[in-house]
Amino acid sequence: MLKKLSKGLWNYHTVGLVIFIPLLLLPLPLVIGTLEAKCAFVLLLMAMYWVTEVIPLSMTAMLPAILFPMFGIMKSSSVAKEYFKDFHILLVGIICLATSIEKWGLHRRIALRLVTMVGVNPAWLILGFMSGCAFLSMWVQNTSAVAMVMPIVEAVLQQILKAKEEYSGEDNPNLQLDEDDCHAEKNKEAMSNEKNPDGPEESYTCVQIQTVSQPVQSAGCMPAAPSRCKRDLMMCKAMCIGIAYSSSIGGITTLPGTSPNLIFSEYLHQMYPNCDSINFGNWLLLCLPISIIMLLLTWIWLYWLFIGSDFSFLCRRGGEHTEKEKAAKKVLDEEYKSLGPMSSQEIFTAVVFVVMVLLWLTRAPGFVPGWASLFPQPSGYITDATVALLLGFLFFMVPAYGPSRKYEAMISWTDFQASMPWKVALLVGGGFALAEGTKESGLSLWVAELLTPLGELPVLATISIACIIVTTVTEVASNAATITIFLPILSPLAEAIHVNPLFVLIPTTLCTSFSFLLPVSNPPNAVVFSYGHITIMDMVKAGLGVNLIGVLAVLLAVATWGVPLFSLDAYPHWAPVLPVFNSTAP
Repeated sequence: MLKKLSKGLWNYHTVGLVIFIPLLLLPLPLVIGTLEAKCAFVLLLMAMYWVTEVIPLSMTAMLPAILFPMFGIMKSSSVAKEYFKDFHILLVGIICLATSIEKWGLHRRIALRLVTMVGVNPAWLILGFMSGCAFLSMWVQNTSAVAMVMPIVEAVLQQILKAKEEYSGEDNPNLQLDEDDCHAEKNKEAMSNEKNPDGPEESYTCVQIQTVSQPVQSAGCMPAAPSRCKRDLMMCKAMCIGIAYSSSIGGITTLPGTSPNLIFSEYLHQMYPNCDSINFGNWLLLCLPISIIMLLLTWIWLYWLFIGSDFSFLCRRGGEHTEKEKAAKKVLDEEYKSLGPMSSQEIFTAVVFVVMVLLWLTRAPGFVPGWASLFPQPSGYITDATVALLLGFLFFMVPAYGPSRKYEAMISWTDFQASMPWKVALLVGGGFALAEGTKESGLSLWVAELLTPLGELPVLATISIACIIVTTVTEVASNAATITIFLPILSPLAEAIHVNPLFVLIPTTLCTSFSFLLPVSNPPNAVVFSYGHITIMDMVKAGLGVNLIGVLAVLLAVATWGVPLFSLDAYPHWAPVLPVFNSTAP
C-alpha cells in the first residue's frame, strides 16, 4: 500500500513542483511588494521552471505576458511587443534558406564532402565545425551562423552513424561507437522495464538513420531513437553544444560580431567623444587570442565531458588509418558519388547561400562603409534580418523546374512550416520580455548598484567580480539588455576609482556574450536546443565550465597584452578627472 502510494505521488511530482516553486517565492511580491521584488519573483520562477522543465519551455516563456501586467510592471500590449523582434524576422529568412537546403539535398552534399575531408573521428569533426562556426560568427550574426551550420551538422551526424550501420557487426573505435556497449545498454533498459513496467520510458533523442532516398528530418521535429547507444547520444550532445558555444566565442572577436560589442562602441563614442582607442584593428588584436584560447579549451572540455578522457587521437592525427576507418571512409565516398552532379535547384540554393553571407559581410563591416550606406535612410534601418527575409522571399517566387513542367516554387508554405522552430521563437521572445521587465521594474538597476562598494577592492578584483556578476545576469537577460544596463553603472565607477574606463568596460562587455547555461540565454542556444539532442542539464553542466574558461581568458587578456594595446595602466586624457573614490570620506 505504501509502495503504491509513493509511486502515485511520484507520478504527480511535476504537479507538486509547479505548485511548490511559486509558493516558495511568494514572500517576494507579498512581503516586500516592490516592483523590483515582483520582477524578481517572475525571473526566479521562470528560471526554476526552465531548469526543472515541469512546464514546456515555450509556455514558461509566456509567463511575463501573464504576470507583468498583473504585477503592474508592464502593460500587456508592451509585453506583447517583446515577443516578435528583429531576431524573429531574421529567423524566418534563415529557415527559408534552410528549408531549401534540406528539400533539395544540398546539405547532404556539403555534409558528405566535409566528412570525407575531415574524417570520421568525432573529436576532429567537433573542432572543425566549431572553428568554422566561430569564424563565420566573426562577421555575421551569431544566430545566423548557427542556423546555417546546424543543418549541415545534422546531416554529418546522420552520415557518420549511417556509415557505422553499414558495418554493424564490427567495432569502430574511430567513431567511438561500441556495439557491445549498445547491447549492454539495451539489456539494462529491458531489465529496468521488467522491474518497473509502469515507469517512464527512456528515449534517447538522437538522430535517426535515413536511407539515401529519404529526406533528412527538419530541425525541431527530430523523433526519438531508442535504439541508439549512449556514445551515439554523447557525440550528438558534444557536437551540438559546441556549435552553440563557438558562435558566441567567435562573435566577440570583431566589433560587428555581436550586439554587446556594437553597443559598447556606440556608448563609448557618446560618453567619451575624444576617445579614439577603440577601432576594428586593435579590438581584433585583443580578442582574437581570447577566442582561440576559449575555442581550444572549450573543445577539450566538451570532449572530456561527453565523450571521454582518452586524448590519444591527438597523436594519431595524420597517421595510418585502420582497415575499419578505411572501410567507413569508402562508404562515405560511395554515398557522395551516388548523389550525382549538382541539380539546378541545388545550384540556386548554393548561390543564394553565398550571396546572403556576402551581403551580411559587406552590409556594415565597421572599418569601411558598407553597401547599406548607399541607401538614404539613416544607419540601423537595414539589418541582417532585412537581407535574410529578402533572399528568403525569393524561394517562394523562383520556379523549381523549367517551363516544361507545372509551376512549383522552390519551397512551399507547407515545407517552411515543417522546418520553422516556433518553440524557439517563443523561447527567445520570453527572454526579451523578461529582459525588458527587469529594466522597467528597476530590478536590473538595483542589481547593478550593488557593484558600488567594489571600489574599495584592488582593480583586478573589482573587474573579476564585475565580470562574474555580468556573466550571471546575462544568463537570464538578453545580452543587449545586460550591457545597456551595466555600462552606465560601471563607467562612473571606473571614473570614481580613477581607473581607465576601458579597463572595466572591455572585459565586462566581452563577458556579456558568455551566456552558455540555458537555451533561453541567447538565440544560438535556443536554435541548437530545438534540434532535440540535448537537455537543459547538459547545457548547464557544459556551460559552467565554458563560463569559467571565458572569464579567465578575458582576465588574462586585459591584464597582459591588453595593457599596452589600450594603455590600461594610465588614466586617459579623454576621461573626466574626478576625486579618487574613498568610502570613508564625509
